[in-house]
Amino acid sequence: MRRLVMATVAALALAVSASPAAFAAPTRADRMPGAAQTTATVRVLHGVPGLTVDVYANGKRVLSDFTPGSLSAPLKLPGGSYDIKVFKAGQGPGGTPAIEKTVEVTGGTNVTLTANLTENGSPALNAYANDTSKVPAGKGRLTVRHIAAAPAVDVRANGTAVVKNLSNPDEAVAEAPAGTVKADVTLAGTDNVVIGPTDLTVAEGANTIVYAWGSAKEGNLKLAVQTIPGLQTAPGGVPGGTGGQAAGLDGGPPGWLVGGTGLALLVTIGAGTRLLVLRRHGTLRGGQR
Repeated sequence: MRRLVMATVAALALAVSASPAAFAAPTRADRMPGAAQTTATVRVLHGVPGLTVDVYANGKRVLSDFTPGSLSAPLKLPGGSYDIKVFKAGQGPGGTPAIEKTVEVTGGTNVTLTANLTENGSPALNAYANDTSKVPAGKGRLTVRHIAAAPAVDVRANGTAVVKNLSNPDEAVAEAPAGTVKADVTLAGTDNVVIGPTDLTVAEGANTIVYAWGSAKEGNLKLAVQTIPGLQTAPGGVPGGTGGQAAGLDGGPPGWLVGGTGLALLVTIGAGTRLLVLRRHGTLRGGQR
């Protein structure tokens, strides 16, 4: 037995010295076709008024005749760098894109890309990482994103400002008791109500993501809602030893509210809500923003 072990070790050593490349980690090009790859869940929100578009990723059309206010079905894309081009419907890929930007996405993440307007009305493309961590029982997560051609706003609940000076393309994230809240939106630092009062529901065990899109100048501000369910905390659950949490699944087509409510998106940060974070939006890179 001792001789057999020694002979095996010697054979392995000879194989490594003769052909070290045979033991190297495979590159992406070395992977067999159809091999499992870690993917990201990506949805696209069209927030540019008056423009029906085709969307391309790395030269491949992924969305056709995409109308304003639409949210795509989930796209499963391998993690990596993507050159995103948005063309007026029927003009790509040989034409000049209305919007173009390279974004980095990380496998295993949940991402929303928004084609929208900047505060001054220029076309833009933003990439947002969606929080799919668990939420406490009886609560929901609210994510508010300002992607409209409109100035900074304050959000009021029962007349009290709970979010102040939210600008395009910033977002605010909070955990709130599940239910419906009445609120309004004012121009930052003023009592000039631009939206509301209105009601908006925070879904229990879900990330309710609300977008303000459109143009204040053109009078077409609208509200879009995306819901990511499956984030409930199991009753009586015991935390695992690693502290890891399973990501929630991005649900099917969300409920849409596209009336004159516009920036009412922010309203669900109601009385009793604990504001967790207000952060500046940036391009995704390595899963971080």
